[in-house]
Amino acid sequence: MLQSQGSATAPTVLPRARCAIVVVDVVESVRLMQDDEEGFIGCWLGFVDVVRQQVLPRFEGRLVKSLGDGMLLVFDSVADAAHAALEMHDQVARCGLSGGAALQLRCGMHVAEVVVGEHDIFGAGVNLGARLATLAGPGQTVVSTAVRDELVAGLDAELDDLGECYVKHLEAPVRAFRLAPAPGVQVAAPARAASAGAGACAELRAMVAVLPFRRLADADADTDAAGPLGDWIAEGSTVLLSRAPTLRVVSHLSTAVFRTRRLPLPEMAARLGADYVLSGNYVAEGDRVNLLAELAEARSGEVVWAEHLATLLADLLSPDSQAFAALVAGVQGAVMLNELSRSTLQAPPSLRSYSLQISAIAMMHRSGRDDFERAALQLQHLIERHPRLAAPRAWLAQWHVLRVTRGLIDNTEAEAAPALDHTRRALDADPQCSLALTMRGFVECHMLRDLERAWHTLDTATTMNPSDSLAWLFKGVVQAFQGNGSQALEMVLEAGRLSPLDPLRDYYDALSATAALAAQDYPRAAAFALRSVRANRAHSPTWRALVIAQSELGQLQAARASLQQLLVLEPRLTVRSYLERSPSGANETRRRYAEALQRAGLAAA
Repeated sequence: MLQSQGSATAPTVLPRARCAIVVVDVVESVRLMQDDEEGFIGCWLGFVDVVRQQVLPRFEGRLVKSLGDGMLLVFDSVADAAHAALEMHDQVARCGLSGGAALQLRCGMHVAEVVVGEHDIFGAGVNLGARLATLAGPGQTVVSTAVRDELVAGLDAELDDLGECYVKHLEAPVRAFRLAPAPGVQVAAPARAASAGAGACAELRAMVAVLPFRRLADADADTDAAGPLGDWIAEGSTVLLSRAPTLRVVSHLSTAVFRTRRLPLPEMAARLGADYVLSGNYVAEGDRVNLLAELAEARSGEVVWAEHLATLLADLLSPDSQAFAALVAGVQGAVMLNELSRSTLQAPPSLRSYSLQISAIAMMHRSGRDDFERAALQLQHLIERHPRLAAPRAWLAQWHVLRVTRGLIDNTEAEAAPALDHTRRALDADPQCSLALTMRGFVECHMLRDLERAWHTLDTATTMNPSDSLAWLFKGVVQAFQGNGSQALEMVLEAGRLSPLDPLRDYYDALSATAALAAQDYPRAAAFALRSVRANRAHSPTWRALVIAQSELGQLQAARASLQQLLVLEPRLTVRSYLERSPSGANETRRRYAEALQRAGLAAA
């Protein structure tokens, strides 16, 4: 046996990079090759050439390797990777074989850190991408939870939740989602729809969207290299603008998706339902920040107001920021000349805390049991760091309510006490925090079952902040529980208009289904519930709404199938336990729902 002489050569350390991995495979390639080897090879090579010359340059991707019936691709952007996968399915459909056969792809997609070699990439993330591809049917792309979390439903794509799936060589199941194209959008002037829930003059109020500001050095780039500061500027402006009763403002959770996505202004405005778009650039130098803001009219794209502001970073992080006050004052004056006006700021005092709060909100509403529990820990951590901050306590109050409504705990009274305490402390910290009032009304509705008191609290929240989309959503729920269906539906639709691209859209859809049930609009209730469960199969109240809607529509076979999904999440659910959990105030409505559940096969007790 040969022994090496001297010290061994140190192994080469390969670089690592985080990227979106797309694994592409041809469906039934062996059969197609046997049927027409020459035709298959020619068709495949032609398709690979299209991918190289058209798809990858357009979406800034890279071909790692091409096999005889598959490819491995990487992208810096998850959204670009998703768009490229959808584009490849369209392109390959144009490759015809003899006898009328056509190539079809199945794709798997994951985002992870990989080891980058000269001619290949390595790592568990690559293997998971390949395993996800095996879950895809012909013409489909299946993605991981990590990919889902970086896509915006309705803008980047639509996502169907496939639930927990077992794949080869992995002991634990993986949560998987099927990718589908996002619906198109009509690029036109946003319609001003009157809403009974929003007041008689809703059609006279302009809708304003504030986009994340971009660092001037990256004005032509696809990403905001300054991290969350551009988001911070946009949210501060949004909160200030949302105070005026004469304007409606799109939720920052909807506009934040454009931090790393660029579309023509008319298309962005159409997707957001905005009449005006406020955007801008900034330069950060040491402790100073220079802002250049522009307000554009959505229909024409014409800039109707522009302003340069110089301030200190500390001022931007202050609840009484003079720079934000000046910015919003300018916007108010400009909109007033064209239409109407708006104004005050409450946000976490550090950018890191802000990001932590956004992460907790997403995990609380969209993820599984483990992430749901982790959301509470993150919010508690924020509270410990910032005990006088209202927002984390308000969100933690909602976490306690969701713990009950999702059937994770039976003792409502035990959860009500901390939830109320968090809203009380939040309002002590900031009596003008509409979010805290909104969550208090949510607690009063779902845990105290005091609908009149909940309505008064939520009405105060929308009076304080007419653009609080969650307050309108919960007002719709209260109206639904009281049996006022038409009013409930108007209010949840207003909530959707105020935050049309909200990352919590599946949650909005779930509560909107409840409102549609109260209005006895069962087709709409089923549509809302189906869209919600497509995005999140783990939210049991959505399945309850779907079972009721399908039962009322006479679709008993579908209702029974949906009930089985519901019982997986809530195995101890009975008609009696459902009634015991429901707020009082609408006995006829609850009785009707109980009968619908029983028709679908739910046990009485």
